Amino acid sequence: MAIPANSVAGVIARFLRARGVDRVFSLCGGHIMPMWMAIDAEGIRIIDVRDERAAVHMAHAHAELTGKLGVAIVTAGPGVTNAVTGIANAHVARAPVLVLAGKPPLPQENRGGLQDMDHTAVLGSITRYARTVREPAVVLPELDAAVARAFGEGGDPGPVFLDFPTDVLRGEVPEAVRSEERFRAKTPAILQPDMALIARAADILWSAKKPLVITGRGARGAGAELFHFLDRLGALHLDTGESRGLVPDDHPSGVGAMRGTAMNEADVVVTIGRRLDFQLAYGSPAIFTAAQFIRIADAPSELRDNRQGVVEIFADPALTLAAMTKAAGNRTSAVDQAWTRGLRGQHEGRVAKHRQAMASAPDDATGRMHPNRLLAALQVRLRDDAILVTDGGDFLSFCRVGLSAPTVLDPGSFGCIGVGVPFGIAAGLAFPERQVIVATGDGAFGFNAIEIDTAVRHKVPLVIVVANNGAWQIEVHDQKTNHGKVVGTKLQFADYAAMARAFGMHGERVEKTGDLNAVLDRAFRKQPALVDVVVSPEAVSSDAKSGLAWVPDLQPLAAWDDAERGWRQK
Repeated sequence: MAIPANSVAGVIARFLRARGVDRVFSLCGGHIMPMWMAIDAEGIRIIDVRDERAAVHMAHAHAELTGKLGVAIVTAGPGVTNAVTGIANAHVARAPVLVLAGKPPLPQENRGGLQDMDHTAVLGSITRYARTVREPAVVLPELDAAVARAFGEGGDPGPVFLDFPTDVLRGEVPEAVRSEERFRAKTPAILQPDMALIARAADILWSAKKPLVITGRGARGAGAELFHFLDRLGALHLDTGESRGLVPDDHPSGVGAMRGTAMNEADVVVTIGRRLDFQLAYGSPAIFTAAQFIRIADAPSELRDNRQGVVEIFADPALTLAAMTKAAGNRTSAVDQAWTRGLRGQHEGRVAKHRQAMASAPDDATGRMHPNRLLAALQVRLRDDAILVTDGGDFLSFCRVGLSAPTVLDPGSFGCIGVGVPFGIAAGLAFPERQVIVATGDGAFGFNAIEIDTAVRHKVPLVIVVANNGAWQIEVHDQKTNHGKVVGTKLQFADYAAMARAFGMHGERVEKTGDLNAVLDRAFRKQPALVDVVVSPEAVSSDAKSGLAWVPDLQPLAAWDDAERGWRQK
């Protein structure tokens, strides 16, 4: 059955191509087949996956890495419900993702048809826009509106959703409404900063003794302006998972290893495109004891959540940083150089000590490798162009401290473990010339392990390294420490390399530390590849020690929780 170019399905495909979409992530299904075939006919590559959740994760990573629209297409009913986790993660991450779905034909709607459900009712709270398109004449306005909302017009950027009854997909879009202007790529509006606010912020910052800059999603497009601002002001900098790699490790502003001290001692904190969520103690005065805040964002949720700023600038971060630097003129920064040098020195000392300890971390009594030994071997293999994807619960904590790269993706503040393999596949497809590494725990790997089949079929260049400790280890530690009994948190030391080989991927298992380097070297030569490394379950991560697993009442970490209680009682 040929899909006419002027059908709804054909118009969708043409619209996507016109808006710069060169690939979509999808799992086939009858309700979306007209769209599927039209997209293929338009020359858009279909990355066919094994689960709809992974399709949305891949679209999410594609959007994060390229700055373009990520597109996932899912079938009706369970296809949509499978995709919910990926959509929710993109929602929290504020990633511009368009999810398209099918529905039963209109004559079968609400009659118990196959996979019939109200998708928009399910997705309303985790999308920026969710509509069912029942009339062919409005398909282009709906697509246009959805994409605009995905990129943040009218609010935060984030995932959007449109579904179409299958008979509507086959219907013709009237010629009168197929205007070329609907297909044209749109130039997003750039929010200009208020110069009065810029002047006030510059006055505060150039008078500050201990300024600290914290970056998030909104700072990704402002790297050059951020470097100039940091150098001119002499402020210290903390990255977060949303902006890892934006500021190189060797930049003199970085004090990640002294994060708690910097937060506690800063007198002015500048947030750039970053929510004050649980990872930043909600901006609480109990943790940021002496600070006033300056908030900069081009998304409303990043401007005044949890802690208001003495200055709040709703504008493009790059323009804002450049304007503040210019507004400072020839003023000399009042920054306490002893403070910045001291924290930077302590940071460098901790990093060097940790790197040394990682490389020499001993095996446990059974001969199993410490996770840090694995990370040390990986770090020396990361190139200057590496895209690093880290995933897991306990293992993610080791990775956060032990690995660094120019571009880093992780589960994000939604804590959505399982993104590793799909994120890595999307990265390898978007940037086949770059080095792509997925470092994941065994539990997190299991969520989307089947997608190694997708990696093989699409010949994706990447290396997946599974740290296999045979457990949901952060929960095991919590149970042993706080409950005295381990219940339902043990896994097998399964042979994931054998699983990879079964799907045609190069796979090797490492059980002895002495074998690690040779196996890693072969994996990097024979991509796509998976290395299954048995690591010690006795190693305790910083997150396990901090109390993150047992979920304190007021703050995510035990020390912060104690500080919050004390502050509230004063």
